[in-house]
Amino acid sequence: MKIAIVGVSGAVGQEFLRVLDERNFPFDELVLFGSARSAGKEYTFKGKKYTVKELKHNDDFKGIDIAFVSAGGSISVEFAETITKHGTVMIDNSSAFRMDNDVPLVVPEVNGEDAKVRPRNIIANPNCTTIQLVVALNPIEKLSHIKRAHVSTYQAASGAGATAMEELVNQFKQILNKEDVTVEKFAYQLAYNVIPQVDVFTDNGYTKEEMKMYNETRKIMHSDIEVSATCVRVPVVRAHSESTWVETETPVSVEAAKEAFAKGNGVVLQDDPANKDYPMPLFVTGKDEVYVGRVRKDITNANGLSFWTVSDQIKKGAALNAVQIAEYLIKENAL
Repeated sequence: MKIAIVGVSGAVGQEFLRVLDERNFPFDELVLFGSARSAGKEYTFKGKKYTVKELKHNDDFKGIDIAFVSAGGSISVEFAETITKHGTVMIDNSSAFRMDNDVPLVVPEVNGEDAKVRPRNIIANPNCTTIQLVVALNPIEKLSHIKRAHVSTYQAASGAGATAMEELVNQFKQILNKEDVTVEKFAYQLAYNVIPQVDVFTDNGYTKEEMKMYNETRKIMHSDIEVSATCVRVPVVRAHSESTWVETETPVSVEAAKEAFAKGNGVVLQDDPANKDYPMPLFVTGKDEVYVGRVRKDITNANGLSFWTVSDQIKKGAALNAVQIAEYLIKENAL
């Protein structure tokens, strides 16, 4: 098994290394790729030093079984053919191919089998907020078809990369030191603020991030579910939260929902409000699963349920999901 990481110097690329190590992913050779700026850097992984190669249009991917790609959409589009032409399976973390009909969009807990049919040898990793949502929706969908979902997200700085996390931390320091606040990654200062915009606005008034949640959820779940999202950036360094309301075709009791969550694949039920026990980003950072709490019946709709989820955006929302796709393919002998 020969694997590659493309974009290893970024936040997700570094998370790939941590996740591969944690899960003792089976491989014989590892090749690291990056931009011309990153080429030549050295990273130590499992006691061995690896030098980053510059990503070029050549035959460097010959013999590589799986490439984990997290270098941005434009790079993914430009290099997709170079990466896949010798049979490498490209697991892509950008939005470039997610809605292409001939590219599966996969969350292993929900639709792992879709990864087996990949005409272009590309598998798309969904948006972080979508991954978190569908992992939580899946146990409820098995009880009763979900007709619609309304979601408000509370997205950490980590969603905009390593420099965004650093900027948020620096903003708090600058404010405490009564210095001018540096604002570069977001439209406004994020420290002591929330910004009701993630990505750019589209013609219908929703942002691209919000439309990703609508379109990607339907594709992953093979469902006609209607999803309306409001995505908000909050002054949290890492791990996204989501407040979700769903309407099912038939009523689902709180007890049945909690049992389904407790047994759900990739889900941890943390729901004891009497003891102030519920998921929070501070404690979910670094965890693999999607944590669910605050499960309750909607008091205005007999078929409505509300719940709260938290998941590590860099981990399950990016690197871990991609590695789990690869693990699924190995397990199913589907490479």
